[in-house]
Amino acid sequence: MELIDFSSSMWSVLPPLLALGLAIITRKVLLSLSVGIIVGALMLTGSDFSLALSYLLERVSSLVYTVENGVFALNESNVHIILFLLLLGILTALLSVSGSNQAFAEWAQQRIKDRRGAKLMAACLVFVTFIDDYFHSLAVGAIARPVTDKFHVSRAKLAYILDSTAAPMCVMMPVSSWGAYIMTLIAGLLAEHAITGYTPFSAFITMSAMNFYAIFSMIMVFVVAYFSFDIGPMARHEKVALEQAETQTEIQQQSSGKVRNLVLPILTLILATVAMMMKTGNDVLAADGKPFSILGAFENTTVGISLVVGGVSALIVSTLLIAVNRNVSINEYGKAWIVGIKSMLGAIAILFFAWTINKIVGDMQTGKYLSTLISDNLNPAFLPAILFILGSAMAFSTGTSWGTFGIMLPIAAAIAVNASPELLLPCLSAVMAGAVCGDHCSPVSDTTILSSTGAKCNHIDHVTTQLPYALLVALATTIGYLVIGFTQSGWLGFITTGAVLFIAIFVSKKR
Repeated sequence: MELIDFSSSMWSVLPPLLALGLAIITRKVLLSLSVGIIVGALMLTGSDFSLALSYLLERVSSLVYTVENGVFALNESNVHIILFLLLLGILTALLSVSGSNQAFAEWAQQRIKDRRGAKLMAACLVFVTFIDDYFHSLAVGAIARPVTDKFHVSRAKLAYILDSTAAPMCVMMPVSSWGAYIMTLIAGLLAEHAITGYTPFSAFITMSAMNFYAIFSMIMVFVVAYFSFDIGPMARHEKVALEQAETQTEIQQQSSGKVRNLVLPILTLILATVAMMMKTGNDVLAADGKPFSILGAFENTTVGISLVVGGVSALIVSTLLIAVNRNVSINEYGKAWIVGIKSMLGAIAILFFAWTINKIVGDMQTGKYLSTLISDNLNPAFLPAILFILGSAMAFSTGTSWGTFGIMLPIAAAIAVNASPELLLPCLSAVMAGAVCGDHCSPVSDTTILSSTGAKCNHIDHVTTQLPYALLVALATTIGYLVIGFTQSGWLGFITTGAVLFIAIFVSKKR
């Protein structure tokens, strides 16, 4: 199908901006995404309704399957993510109906004495689940939600903690699905530009140290958790949660469940997922005749099937524990499956619509248009800050960090090598930071959607409550990259970012 080329037109940003703006104004995510999808389809097909309908059917079906030369093939990545969401919904329902969530909350209440402890626990779990952002948001949501609910931490606060520890940690860890992907891209760029001063691993570590947005997003989470730094809409959600705590009766029924019935399935989920990631990655290495290595396995792993295997394993363990404990009837067990599946249908619908508009944004070539906004006449010292802002805009519009990496890292490398070679790694780091920042702020980002799903928080509530924190860190990061551009000192950039963020937090707290 012949589509209209918007790669050099500012109209390429209209569908994503329309969808994002309407979502924030109306708070109706599916309706807003539908408008963006329809407008984009009509623009691409020259307002031909029959062509637009045919185009949409093709794009939507491609999310699940493709047919090429008469051969049917599933879109395994998307199908696996949907299956994992359903499995996690069922697992969460089983943990609830068996009393395991309540038992864990009661156990945690004896050891975690206040709301601060509950929030810090949720934040610290990222140091266990950093292998993948999807996995972190959903698994930690299931673990932490009973405890944060017990101490009346708002679901919006939990969603913020999940989202602001997921991508920032994954993007800085070499042993993660993100780290492996980025190092693969870096290896290609170093080879293309004949750069021998760095290995992909050493370049990645250096870039991570200059990823100011990721570093200070993590720091901000712990500041928010420890000091109850609540600004903007978050303050209202926390106030409502505390008011509900005051009106709730103190008499609560003792749970008949056991803590082990939550810990063992979640532990199984983590171990089985990691083991399967190692296996799928090693299978690829073995097929290529390469020896096994952890980094190599993560670089070649298949995350989707690994999550499904982890989910199925956890579900089997949970079922066996319920059978041993004998506190759930067969009827209740069956109902829990239905409840668990229903609980995930809303998230799956949003995910489908987000995937669809991302396809349209790709066909509109929004990323290519945004990448052309950098002028060759600019002072090279401004490049890191400009690339950070542009990367943020691209990830915000497209809803994908990985897509932004794929588009922007080669562009940033080409510009830096020709304009200012000493700024190569700062420029690449700025793209990484911008991709995470835009992903954080975007309502159509997978990670944003799954964080609100993991916390069982209204999606737009999560977007609007997280935005002020993300913007504060983004402001400090921009200034930090200006400093690194003019001084070529990573340490000065880091210190400046920290100082600006501290001032911004102090001013916001006073107000």
